[in-house]
Amino acid sequence: MVTIKYDEEKLNAIRQYMGKKDADFETELNDVLGKMYEKYVPQAVREYIESRGNVPPAIQRANKSQARGGANTGASSTE
Repeated sequence: MVTIKYDEEKLNAIRQYMGKKDADFETELNDVLGKMYEKYVPQAVREYIESRGNVPPAIQRANKSQARGGANTGASSTE
Protein backbone atom coordinates (compact mmCIF):
# COMPACT_ATOMS: atom_id res chain seq x y z
CA MET A 1 0.00 0.00 0.00
CA VAL A 2 1.23 3.49 -0.87
CA THR A 3 -0.13 6.77 0.44
CA ILE A 4 0.66 10.04 -1.33
CA LYS A 5 -0.51 13.60 -0.97
CA TYR A 6 -2.12 15.01 -4.09
CA ASP A 7 -4.53 17.86 -4.74
CA GLU A 8 -8.06 16.45 -4.35
CA GLU A 9 -9.53 18.58 -7.15
CA LYS A 10 -6.86 17.40 -9.59
CA LEU A 11 -7.37 13.78 -8.52
CA ASN A 12 -11.12 14.09 -9.06
CA ALA A 13 -10.48 15.55 -12.53
CA ILE A 14 -8.14 12.66 -13.38
CA ARG A 15 -10.73 10.11 -12.30
CA GLN A 16 -13.51 11.92 -14.17
CA TYR A 17 -11.66 12.08 -17.48
CA MET A 18 -10.22 8.58 -17.14
CA GLY A 19 -13.77 7.33 -16.70
CA LYS A 20 -14.75 8.93 -20.00
CA LYS A 21 -11.99 6.92 -21.70
CA ASP A 22 -12.80 3.69 -19.84
CA ALA A 23 -9.37 3.82 -18.18
CA ASP A 24 -8.87 2.35 -14.72
CA PHE A 25 -7.08 4.62 -12.23
CA GLU A 26 -5.48 1.83 -10.20
CA THR A 27 -4.30 -0.04 -13.29
CA GLU A 28 -2.72 3.10 -14.74
CA LEU A 29 -1.05 3.97 -11.44
CA ASN A 30 0.33 0.44 -11.09
CA ASP A 31 1.72 0.64 -14.63
CA VAL A 32 3.49 3.92 -13.85
CA LEU A 33 4.96 2.53 -10.63
CA GLY A 34 6.09 -0.60 -12.49
CA LYS A 35 7.91 1.57 -15.04
CA MET A 36 9.58 3.58 -12.27
CA TYR A 37 10.67 0.36 -10.57
CA GLU A 38 12.11 -0.92 -13.84
CA LYS A 39 13.87 2.38 -14.54
CA TYR A 40 15.50 2.92 -11.15
CA VAL A 41 16.00 -0.48 -9.52
CA PRO A 42 19.00 -2.39 -10.89
CA GLN A 43 18.23 -5.64 -12.72
CA ALA A 44 20.11 -7.76 -10.15
CA VAL A 45 18.02 -6.31 -7.32
CA ARG A 46 14.78 -6.87 -9.26
CA GLU A 47 15.78 -10.49 -9.89
CA TYR A 48 16.50 -10.98 -6.18
CA ILE A 49 13.19 -9.45 -5.14
CA GLU A 50 11.30 -11.48 -7.73
CA SER A 51 13.01 -14.69 -6.57
CA ARG A 52 11.57 -14.07 -3.10
CA GLY A 53 8.04 -14.32 -4.52
CA ASN A 54 6.56 -11.11 -3.02
CA VAL A 55 6.37 -9.17 -6.27
CA PRO A 56 3.21 -7.30 -7.32
CA PRO A 57 1.84 -8.30 -10.76
CA ALA A 58 2.64 -4.91 -12.35
CA ILE A 59 6.31 -5.30 -11.47
CA GLN A 60 6.36 -8.89 -12.69
CA ARG A 61 4.97 -7.68 -16.04
CA ALA A 62 7.64 -4.95 -16.22
CA ASN A 63 10.41 -7.46 -15.52
CA LYS A 64 9.09 -9.90 -18.11
CA SER A 65 8.79 -7.09 -20.64
CA GLN A 66 12.42 -6.10 -20.12
CA ALA A 67 13.58 -9.70 -20.27
CA ARG A 68 11.98 -9.99 -23.73
CA GLY A 69 13.68 -6.77 -24.80
CA GLY A 70 10.41 -4.83 -24.92
CA ALA A 71 11.27 -2.30 -22.23
CA ASN A 72 11.96 1.29 -23.09
CA THR A 73 15.13 2.23 -21.24
CA GLY A 74 15.21 5.82 -22.47
CA ALA A 75 13.49 8.66 -20.70
CA SER A 76 10.24 9.78 -22.22
CA SER A 77 7.94 12.66 -21.52
CA THR A 78 4.16 12.43 -21.49
CA GLU A 79 3.48 16.02 -20.53
